[in-house]
Amino acid sequence: MKNVTIPTIDPEELIDFMNVDETDFSSLTSQQRIRHLEVEGYVVLPDILDFKLIAKLKSELADFPMTHKSYSAHQKIGTLQPQWYSNEVAKLIGHPPMVEFLTEVMGPDIVFTRGFYQRTTPGSPGISMHTDGQPYGSSIFDYEGSSPKLLRVLYYLDDLEPERAPFRLIPRTHISFHSQANPYVRYKSHPEEITLCVRAGSAVIIPINLFHGTHPNTDTHNRELIQFGYRPAWAGPIKPMEEWDSKLVAEAPNEAKPFLQSLNTSGSDWHQEHKPKGMKSDAPGINPSRWGN
Repeated sequence: MKNVTIPTIDPEELIDFMNVDETDFSSLTSQQRIRHLEVEGYVVLPDILDFKLIAKLKSELADFPMTHKSYSAHQKIGTLQPQWYSNEVAKLIGHPPMVEFLTEVMGPDIVFTRGFYQRTTPGSPGISMHTDGQPYGSSIFDYEGSSPKLLRVLYYLDDLEPERAPFRLIPRTHISFHSQANPYVRYKSHPEEITLCVRAGSAVIIPINLFHGTHPNTDTHNRELIQFGYRPAWAGPIKPMEEWDSKLVAEAPNEAKPFLQSLNTSGSDWHQEHKPKGMKSDAPGINPSRWGN
């Protein structure tokens, strides 16, 4: 793109520092990836989409109906969930390498909770530090964010360069008990935040109660991403959500259908016994040794 004029960004929106994470995520074992996600609050799965698939996704989303955020005309968002518009996006819900990792983290019974497509154009201010996990619901996340365990998967369709709205986050905030970890609070920045600059085709995974945001897009190119939500089937919202359109689910590709369960699937049971029948004596998913040595 030549001779592109980048719209002026309000200086108050700029973050004047960037601590880029240099972790070699491609060298981590599966156990190390799980540990990084559970302890630090994020993990990167590099190059999980190849360039051919990226091109297909971009092609099918090229004319996707979009609007913009209230704070900037340069932060574009889809007016509907992209899996109901693009067959390739719908198939991505069951992307085998991602499903393999999520199954290790959450177990085999997984519910897909939402899809989201974003196009950040030149001149967009950064996204403020926030969480997606709001335990009593909110006007932004409805009751999806009230799920006690939920992961966001962010597939980047463009390189996250320092000038192209890279992702930023505050590690370990998902495990803080401090009042300043209130999930309804937002921050402009934080002195210990870090920035992720990843290649196109990489996925970033975070729990919804991690504080995260983006830097502005001061580049001359757009930055596009597809964002999904996944949770263990037991971890339902605190109040009922509107269900998927049954016709859309019926027409979804086979790769997606196992995850398009009821959005209100839950393991909740108010009546509890102190010693229920059939209690097990092993549960590898909560082994303190699950990260290895």
